[in-house]
Amino acid sequence: MALSLCVCLAQQAVSNTPPAKSTGGSEGFQTRTPRYKIAPGDSFDLNFELSPEFNQPAVTVQPDGYITLRGVGDIKVKGLTVPELTQKIRASYGKILNEPVVSVILKDFEKPYFVADGQVSKPGKYDLRGSVTLTQAVAMAGGFTDSAKHSQVLLFRRVSDQWTEAKIFNLKQMEKTGNLKEDPLLHPGDMLFVPKNMLSKIDRYIPTSSIGTFFPLL
Repeated sequence: MALSLCVCLAQQAVSNTPPAKSTGGSEGFQTRTPRYKIAPGDSFDLNFELSPEFNQPAVTVQPDGYITLRGVGDIKVKGLTVPELTQKIRASYGKILNEPVVSVILKDFEKPYFVADGQVSKPGKYDLRGSVTLTQAVAMAGGFTDSAKHSQVLLFRRVSDQWTEAKIFNLKQMEKTGNLKEDPLLHPGDMLFVPKNMLSKIDRYIPTSSIGTFFPLL
């Protein structure tokens, strides 16, 4: 079921190409470098250079996306970048302070990650620290299982709020030749999916008369 979903997504990404063009790169993926957006559970220190009595440490974004600030009450901040958050807080305090100088320092936020799924030994969500390639990500997820199809590893990357791009990589060929030039670097939020190979889909017991369908009879 998961494989069918990934294949459908890959086909959709190919057949419904978004307007933006790829900027190149060995992996051939669209380039996207968005600013981090505030999410529920994030926390930050709020400092006022000229009015320290309004300083507030560890302001936490509530599940509904709001924060509660001293003197101005509730403000919705979910989905804002840090500069947008700073400007919104400055505008809110501008009603009670004269040209407040505000600084926001993120303390706790969602760390960069990637997801490994399918035929890897340890599927799950992994921290993305430094430069990690697709082959390294598979290794971090415990490597391939015996039923993995090394030649068709799917990599999904969100390139905009509406589009997710998909590409198939032949890791089997990379391993065989030792040529890792096409081994892409992962971006935060990437998902890799390793499908099953053909033999792993064969039932444990099949009619003897059907053997010739799968293997040549000598």
